[in-house]
Amino acid sequence: MALIDTIKTAIIDREEELKQKFQNEYIVEREAASSITLSTDAALVITGIRRCGKSILAYMLAQNHRSVYVNFEDERLALDISELNTILEAIYALKGEVDLLIFDEIQSIAGWERFVARLLPTKKIVITGSNACLLSKELATFLTGRHISITLFPFSFREFCAWKKFTPTYQTKDLAQTKMYLQEYLEKGAFPLAYKLGNVFLLEAYKDILEKDIIQRYNLKYVKVLKDLAKYLISYSGKEFSYNQLKSIFAVKSVHTVKNYISYLQNAYLVFLVERFSFKLKEQALAPRKVYCIDTGFINTIGFSISADKGRAIENIVAVELWRQGKEMYYWKDHQQREVDFIIKEGKKIVQLIQVCVDISNISTKEREIRALCIASKELHCTKILIITDDYDAEEKHDGLSIKYIPLWKWLLESPTK
Repeated sequence: MALIDTIKTAIIDREEELKQKFQNEYIVEREAASSITLSTDAALVITGIRRCGKSILAYMLAQNHRSVYVNFEDERLALDISELNTILEAIYALKGEVDLLIFDEIQSIAGWERFVARLLPTKKIVITGSNACLLSKELATFLTGRHISITLFPFSFREFCAWKKFTPTYQTKDLAQTKMYLQEYLEKGAFPLAYKLGNVFLLEAYKDILEKDIIQRYNLKYVKVLKDLAKYLISYSGKEFSYNQLKSIFAVKSVHTVKNYISYLQNAYLVFLVERFSFKLKEQALAPRKVYCIDTGFINTIGFSISADKGRAIENIVAVELWRQGKEMYYWKDHQQREVDFIIKEGKKIVQLIQVCVDISNISTKEREIRALCIASKELHCTKILIITDDYDAEEKHDGLSIKYIPLWKWLLESPTK
C-alpha cells in the first residue's frame, strides 16, 4: 500500500474510534474547555497524564470546525520529518480544505515543530501530549509567543459527579449520595476507565507511563531504579524527602540521577513536588520537599492502602485540586516541627493557610493543628485560615483568628478555592 493510502487509513480508523466513543459513551464537558479559544495566532497545546482525556477534549473542540484528527501513536504513522508533508496530502485527499488540525502525540516525530510553525499562519492547530517537557524546548525555539498551553487533569470531583450524572446540592437528601461518590473518588481515583475496568486499567496505565513516557523517551540506563523510585514516591505521597536520602535508599552513585529521574516522573505528570516555604530562598532550596501523586487510584493500587491512611489520601486530593486551580503552593514547618500542609502564595504575599485534619473530634489533634496555624499566621502575616475536614463544617475563633472548617466534599465542589 502506498504511504499516502496508509496514512489515510490510519486517520479514518482513529477518527472513527473517537466518533464511536462520542456516540456510545456519556462524555463529560471538561471544565478546562471554558477558557479555550482557538485561533491561527497561536497553537493550543494540551498536555497531561496519559488517559486523562486530552484526545476527547481536542475532539470536542473540533465539533464546530472543518477538522481532522491525526494520532501519531498509531504505528502506521511512524514517519520522519521529510514525510510529514504527506500527512497534509492525505488530509486534503480525505477532507478537502480544513481549518483545524489536531495532532495527537506529534512529539514522536523529530522536527515536528518546524512543520507546525509552517502551518500555523493559515490553520488552527491543537497539539496534545503526555509529557510536560515534550514541547517545552521545541516550542520555545520555533513557536515562542505563538502557543498557549493548558494542563488537563483526571476528573475533578465536580466532573466526576457530572460523569455519574449526579448534580450535588447542599440539601440533606443529597448528602449521603455525595459522600458515597466522594468515597469512590478517594478509593478508585479520577479516571473513568478505572471504574469500568478496575485496577487492571490503573496498573496498565502506570506501566505505559513508565515505559513509554519515561524509559523509552529518555533511553534510561537504570530502569529498575526508576521503577523502585516511582513506587516509593507514590507510596509516600504527602511525606517529606530529600534527594540525598533517596540516593542512599536506592544506592545510586549520583544525586543528579535521582533528581533527573524524579523530573521525568514529574514531566509525565505522575507525581509533583511541593517545596517548604521560607522567606530565605537558599533555605527553601535546601529544605526537604513533599511529593504527591496525580491520582489516588494510583496510590491505592501501587502504593499504600487508602483505608490505612485516609488523612494522607485526602491531603493528596487537596494538593491535586490546588495544582489544578493553578495555585502557587508550599508547605510550612518550623524548627519545632509544627507544620501547615499548604500555604497559598500570590505575588509576594501569603494569602491563605490550609490544613487537612480528618479527625477534628480528637481534641489533642485539633489543638495541635490550630497551634501550628496560629504560629504560621503570625510568621507569615496571613489571617485567612482554612481547615479541610472529613465532615465538620463551622467557623471558630482562636487567639483572635477566625478559622473556617469545611468538609472535603463541600470544598471540592466549590471553585475557586474558598
